[in-house]
Parts: sequence; C-alpha cells; structure tokens
Amino acid sequence: MTLKKNMKRREFLGSAAAAAAFTVVPRHVLGGLNYVAPSDKITIGYIGCGTQGLREMTGLITNPEIQIIAVCDPNRSTTDYVDWSLNGIRNGIRKVLEEPMWGKDLKGIPGGREIGQELIEKYYAKNRDSGSYKGCSSYADFRELLEKEKDLDALKIMTPDHLHATISIAAMKKGKHVVIHKPIANRVYEARLTIETARKMGVSTHLLAWSKRSGYGLIRDWIKDGAIGTLREIHNWSNRPVWPQWTANPSDTPPIPKGFDWDLWLGPVPNRPYHPNYTHAVFRGWYDFGAGSIADMGTYSLWPLFRTFGMNTPPVSIEANGTTTCEITNHVSREHKNNVAFPYSSVIKFKFPAQEELPPIDIFWYDGGMKPPSPEELEVDKKELRREGMMFVGDSGKILAGFRCERPQIIPEKKMLKYMGDRKVAKDRVQRGDSDWINAFKSGTQSPGSFLNAGAVTETILLGAVALRTGKKIMYDAENMKITNIPDANKYLYREYRKGWEL
Repeated sequence: MTLKKNMKRREFLGSAAAAAAFTVVPRHVLGGLNYVAPSDKITIGYIGCGTQGLREMTGLITNPEIQIIAVCDPNRSTTDYVDWSLNGIRNGIRKVLEEPMWGKDLKGIPGGREIGQELIEKYYAKNRDSGSYKGCSSYADFRELLEKEKDLDALKIMTPDHLHATISIAAMKKGKHVVIHKPIANRVYEARLTIETARKMGVSTHLLAWSKRSGYGLIRDWIKDGAIGTLREIHNWSNRPVWPQWTANPSDTPPIPKGFDWDLWLGPVPNRPYHPNYTHAVFRGWYDFGAGSIADMGTYSLWPLFRTFGMNTPPVSIEANGTTTCEITNHVSREHKNNVAFPYSSVIKFKFPAQEELPPIDIFWYDGGMKPPSPEELEVDKKELRREGMMFVGDSGKILAGFRCERPQIIPEKKMLKYMGDRKVAKDRVQRGDSDWINAFKSGTQSPGSFLNAGAVTETILLGAVALRTGKKIMYDAENMKITNIPDANKYLYREYRKGWEL
C-alpha cells in the first residue's frame, strides 16, 4: 500500500480502521460501544501544565472524542507549585492512571510539561493492547508547537492570563480552534483583538467559564413578573483572593529554577528579574500577569447573568475603591501608592445603560471579604449574608441567591411564600462540560461559550482593573474603546510589549 505524500497521520489511521471494519465487522463492534475512529478525534495541543492544567487534563484525556498529541510549558518539571491541597494533583493523576503509588517519591506539588507528557502517554498506553504509547510531543515554546505540529485541530490554553491573547491569536491565525480558561485576555485591547481574530478566521472558540444555570432564568422570570418591582441593582461578592497579595514588586532576585524558561513565561511583558511571587497560582494578583479576583470568579458568575438578561453593552462608568496600605519612611507613615498589584480587597460599581430587556442598572462587585450590608429583609429572618453570593435589588423587593445564582429566594421568607403559593422552586440545573466545545470544534460551529458571546462581560471585568489603577471614577465610550474623562487612564486598556511580542 502506498501512502499519498501529504496524507495526514490520523487520516491514514482512520481510513485503515474503516477498511478493516468494512471487511470484518461494523466499526462500533470492532472498537466497542464508545469507540471513536482516529480520523474522528479532535487533536489537541495542550498549553500550560501547571496545577489547573493538570487537574483538567486528568478529566480530558478520558474523553474518547479527543486526542492530546502535544503539550507545552516553559517549565520542564518541578514540585514547587502552589495549589489548594498538598496532594490533590498527585491523587488525581493516580486515580486516572490507576497507579496508587504514582509520584510517591515527589516532594511538594508537581507540574511542568514532562509531567503532562508522562500523564498523557501513560494513560493512552494503558488503553492500548500493546501497553505502550509515545505519541505526545513536548515543547517549551508554543510557537514551535504551532509550527511543527501539522496534524493539530485545536489548542487548549491553561496559562497565566497575560499569555491568553498572544497564544489564542497565534493559534487562530493558523486556523486552529481555541478553548481557553478565563479571561480571554487581561487588557481590553487584547480582548477585542482576540474576539475579532476569532470572527475573522471563522474558527470555533470556547471560554471555559461558560455555564447555563437555571437560577438565572428563574430570577429573570420573577423580575419580569414584578416580584421585586423594577430592577435597580445587582450585587455579587466573592471571598477571593485565595492567594498571597503583594503591594510592590519584589526587590530580591533569586535564581531562576533549573528547567524553567523565564523568558518564555514573561512572553509579551517587559523584562524584569524572575521571582516566585509572580508565577504559578499567585500570578492573578498582578496587573501585568493576571486580572484579579473579578476575572478569576466574576467570569463564572457575571457571564451567565449577561447572557440570561440580554446584556450586550459594557458599562458607561466604573468606580472602584480598594484597600489602602501605608509604609513608614524616616519615621513618617505615608500611604503607599500601589500600581503593580490588585488590592487586598475592592468594591467596584459598574453603571450600565438600558439594555434590550433591562432599564439602566448598577452592578456592584466585592472581593477580599467585602460584601454589601445585610439587608433588612434578611434580618427579619434572623440570617446573615453568606460568604459569597448574589443579590438583586428592585424598587419593591430583593432576591438573594448563591454566588452563581444557586438557590434563589425572595426575601424575607414570608414574601417568598406569599409569591410562590403552592408552587415549588425547581432544583438548580447546571449545563456545562467539554462536550459543548468538542461538538462545536468537530462541526465547525460556535459553542454557547464562544468568544463571540463574551465581549461585553470580558470588557466589563477588565475595566474594573482600569478603575482600580486610575483611582477615580472613569467614563467609558465603548464604541470607540476610550475613557473620556481621564485621558491618561487609556494607557491601561493596552500593555507595553516586549520587542518581538507585539500584537
């Protein structure tokens, strides 16, 4: 048998499998009930093998619809990662590999491209008759991966926020689909450019924070029914940050860890000395590398809100207040001006114009332990606001819910009982999962979590950081992507690029 010179590897494998199935037995019998032919799989390049990357990788590799053929991370392999439990990553890998002793000699929390490559190849090997598999390439530089991996359908991007736009745009320009962790970018300009590139290239995209939750629809229906009058305000609060938050760049310069390419990790950000305070799970707290607590959690809570309530326009003004800190110099205490990192806590007010189904409203975001005062309606029931939550305020009532609109209730309880009568609140239903983007990538369509649907909420979230850095109320012209009342604040919509990394 002679192969065509340009036939792709998986096309050959797929045609061979199909031929065997035709001459012997049907394909689904040959491969089992859940068998997916190699030619029907989505081939994935996996960018980012830190803790969250590995955590999600253990679930993704079990999906027969995809095949991870390459991994990429500037970090080769270390055990100095930061996570929410000491053994969570290790136990997740042990479970999916069915190897109770995997990593028994590792001290600390593992991560890096070699760990990702080992996980993938061991998992695929144990599901092959031969018991071996060496089909996953490893790269430090995503650009090299995109250049060399010709048989690639899509990238999954699990890097720090400052690299999201750079990698997404590079992939889409090569015609690759993109699935990414939140946010789309950590600068408004980059977010717009990423979304426009997706639209121009016609590829499929998916932002992993997407979900459809029944609580949002229920609240929308109650408000339309007049349960709390005309909606005026929405309050959303989170306990984030759950990482150390600094107020200044570190002054010491520890050595770069062996096997870690600091230059590639920096990507588009101007040169600075390596420091562990920037990397791993703590990157979110820096304006250069992250997008703060609101991007970390607000994307989960606010995006379904925007979609359910038909909010397609960014705010017209943003006012933010953050924790202040002081330092003593020559025996005198003065306020410390921090323009490099998000504050320990913040309260941000977004003022929105009228939308298709809503009058003008204000949305309030709280983090770092901040939350609105307990409403009188809740005090009637002798209760307090939860650690995280969401509250809808109308001119004649309030609705309280969990952080992502779970378990909504009109308060106080007697008002809820009167409104509902004999009706019962339906159990919360949540729709989300890998099947949404995998099906979209296979069919060349857009998933519900497409970048094209996330412009308004992404811009809203990123404008919160601009207001925090400016320290004043800003007025925003969304049509022209311009802050109109403080011209100097417009620089925060962009970033200063390192040479060779410009967008």
